[in-house]
Amino acid sequence: MNEPIVARHWLAFVAPKAAPAVATSTVLILGRIWNANGAEHSVGNAALMVVLAAGAATAGAFASAGLAGDPVIAGAAFATSGALALAGVAGYSDGASLPLLLWAVATAVAYGLAARYWRTDRRDTVAHERHMTAQHTEYAHVERVEALRAGAQIESARAGAAYAEQLATALITRATLPGFDPAQLTRAGLPELPATERKSP
Repeated sequence: MNEPIVARHWLAFVAPKAAPAVATSTVLILGRIWNANGAEHSVGNAALMVVLAAGAATAGAFASAGLAGDPVIAGAAFATSGALALAGVAGYSDGASLPLLLWAVATAVAYGLAARYWRTDRRDTVAHERHMTAQHTEYAHVERVEALRAGAQIESARAGAAYAEQLATALITRATLPGFDPAQLTRAGLPELPATERKSP
């Protein structure tokens, strides 16, 4: 059965690739807005961001520890810790050079981590496509064999129907011949097959 071909929009290809840069840029912009609204040289705000970032990092460490660690939760916790640290530096620093440096480092790290998941997802997608191609090939062969078998049965049924039609036509034609008397054939009876003698052992 043919599957419908769905053309993906170009945004579906661009959005995952731009997500790490958009995320780090958003954190940097919010940190600088926070800096312009009084966070610069605020010890309380800096201490709050340090505590939150450390707490998120600790949660990520606990989530990744042990055999039952969840990599999704750990990744989310570490990403939150990095975002809080970047926002704290961007909000507390008086210049833009350090926040921009940290933004570049955070963006590079985000793309490095995302590339790993993209490769894994790509491998899984390729393996799934190969498996589906093999399944389609196998089932297509079975469908072709069944189609040939059904075609042979249809042709056999057509041949039987044609033979029956020809036999009926011959009987009707014979009945219309002059001098044909079916009652005489009935009285004469059909010729008997010669009896075969069985030899005694």
